[in-house]
Amino acid sequence: MPSPQLRIGRRTALASAALGLVAPAVQAQVTPDRPVRLLLGFPPGTAPDVVARLLADALREVWPAGVVVDNRAGAGGHIAAPEVARAAPDGTTLLLGELGTLAMAPSTHARLNFDPARDFAPIGEVASIGFAFVVPAALPVSDMAGYTAWARSQPQLFMGTFGAGTPGHFGAAILASSLRLNAEPVHFRSTGEAMTAILGGNVQGMFGSVALVAPHVQAGRLKALAVTTAEPAALLPGVPSVVQLGLDGLRFVSWFGVVAPAATPEPVQAGLEAGLRRALANPTLRSRLQEAGFRVGDGDRAAFATLIRSETTRWAEVVRATGFRAIE
Repeated sequence: MPSPQLRIGRRTALASAALGLVAPAVQAQVTPDRPVRLLLGFPPGTAPDVVARLLADALREVWPAGVVVDNRAGAGGHIAAPEVARAAPDGTTLLLGELGTLAMAPSTHARLNFDPARDFAPIGEVASIGFAFVVPAALPVSDMAGYTAWARSQPQLFMGTFGAGTPGHFGAAILASSLRLNAEPVHFRSTGEAMTAILGGNVQGMFGSVALVAPHVQAGRLKALAVTTAEPAALLPGVPSVVQLGLDGLRFVSWFGVVAPAATPEPVQAGLEAGLRRALANPTLRSRLQEAGFRVGDGDRAAFATLIRSETTRWAEVVRATGFRAIE
């Protein structure tokens, strides 16, 4: 039987060996030593911008060199994406991508100047948020059943969207098909234009993010009839989910996550993932995102890669089913 001293020695040797295996992995995680540019394809005040700025505040505590949010608005996010795809793969130029750019674009655009699957390395999901189907306050309806009956009595129905090929556009198409409504989409160039139209009663329905429409619902300027998440939304108490209404096909959320240029070395990707995870564990960031109506992501690379692949497949099927013609 080995002596106590020998048993201790073996444990020490095993522990040292284990540390020897762990140490290279820890050392392999490279932290940015220069300011990081976090690009996004949307203007200030939008949901992606809110997420980006809250995330940047938390990342500055993790990456002392700093983080700068760079809004490259336009073309549905397709200005920022190719710039990041072509950037030096050193971990200092990142994209806060979202559902439209990273998963829907291959199906909604006939020509893209970037390939989401080929050009980016997923780092981690940051947050997600559901949508609410809203109608003008003056509409004589109080729930989805009432809206369906009213809408079927109209010769023509107009649904506002934040642009062709967006989640709200396909949400409106699915809703019209599910409820057998004669609805025509009206595509606006900006969030502001679409909100002005629905508030003015110029369109009779629209899907908007919960964070965007909640203040107008609370003020009595809009009515929310359903939310697109599985469970009701805290910002819209009393509003049923599409699952509760038996409209499972309308269950969708917009998600946001960080990606780097595809050629970014593994040690740098690992360091970025570690930093993102630390930032997402920040209580202040978590509470602010949740107060704004977002679900906080876990910053896991593998899980985010799986999400992007599955959502790309799902929305390709939705786009085909609606007969949407890809944007040139």
